[in-house]
Parts: sequence; structure tokens; C-alpha cells
Amino acid sequence: MTSIPTLLLGNNDDAPYHPLRAVQERFIDILGPSYEVTAAEGTSHLQLETLRLHQLVISYLDVWKKVPAAAEVAGLLNYVASGGGLLVVHNGISVQGSPELSQLIGARFTGHPAYTTLPFALTASGHPLTNGLAPFVIDEEPYRFELDPLAQIDVLLTYAHEGKDWPAAWVRPYGLGRVAYLAPGHHLPSFQSEAYADWIRAAAQWASSTSLA
Repeated sequence: MTSIPTLLLGNNDDAPYHPLRAVQERFIDILGPSYEVTAAEGTSHLQLETLRLHQLVISYLDVWKKVPAAAEVAGLLNYVASGGGLLVVHNGISVQGSPELSQLIGARFTGHPAYTTLPFALTASGHPLTNGLAPFVIDEEPYRFELDPLAQIDVLLTYAHEGKDWPAAWVRPYGLGRVAYLAPGHHLPSFQSEAYADWIRAAAQWASSTSLA
């Protein structure tokens, strides 16, 4: 079986909070041999000629203080719209400095309370991505979001905190492509949860089940 060409994007020395090197090998281990992963640093790889060589792009970018360049924004939008798969994990939503990329992902990160133990639960959406997946409990940052009211979003996972349920994972179509977002991923222990690893594999499989036009 041919492995799925996958581009894993993050930051290292210039990452303010979440260096890719801390989780890169675990990411690759979780995905397994079904994915041929190329890891790269920075938003400069969000050029269409680079992106279209891959069936799946994973954003673990940590660029909260940087707005991607116009060509990078256009590259990612066109890649997904033409049939590419995008999986955004935790701080990968930091590309929201571009309003267009925030809309692509379907939400804006608004902040988080202190790191703590969080119970994550499936919603009742019945989405195929969740088949066989289980709820889990891990120590994590309780990311908060403002969901885009115009985006067609299916929330698949929530976490309970401060007496409320908060969105923790969602999916959406975008043109001919697919976008998935997973909120957990603060550091290596987040990825060492086998139950959460199952979610990463399922989200990668769902997002990459597209074909580039």
C-alpha cells in the first residue's frame, strides 16, 4: 500500500510555546507507516507548489505573533479548496493571524485558563471519524474558541471545565478538501495518551481521504 505523503509543519527555535522537535517523533510514530511524513519549519512551506506534493498537511505551527504572507495564505486556501487535507493540532491554529486562515479552520483561539486535568467526551454527532473512538482524560491546556458562525462545522469532541462543555475537536468541508482540528497537544505527554493517539490517526485518515484536483 502506498504511504500518504504528509507535510508536518511547526517551529523550533522561534516557537514561543510549543516547539515541534518536542513532539515530532511521537507524531510520526502515531501516524505509522501508512504516512510518509516530511517535517518542516515555518510558514514558508505554505506555498501551493509545495503543498500540492502532499495529500495531508498537519499544522503544529507556533506563530502567534506572525501573520502568514499573502502567498502563504493563498497557497493553503487553494490547496484545501482543490482537494487537500488539513489537520490542525493545538497551537497549529496560531495561523489565525490571517482572517482567511481562521475562517478556513472554522474558529479563533481566544485564550485558555491554567493547565489542568480535563475529561474529553464524544458528542452525539455520529460522524464517521468517531467510529471506534473513546472518551479520555488527560492533563491539558483548556483552549477556548470562538467558532465561526458561517462555517459548516461538526463538533466531535468536548471537554468539561468550570461547569461547562467546551469544543475540543471539529471537522468541516472546504471546497473539495477537508479540515480537522484537535485541541489537545500542549506537550509530549498529551500525545502519549493512547486514546488521544487514536483520535489523531482517525482525524488524519478522515482529512486525507480526499484527492487533489
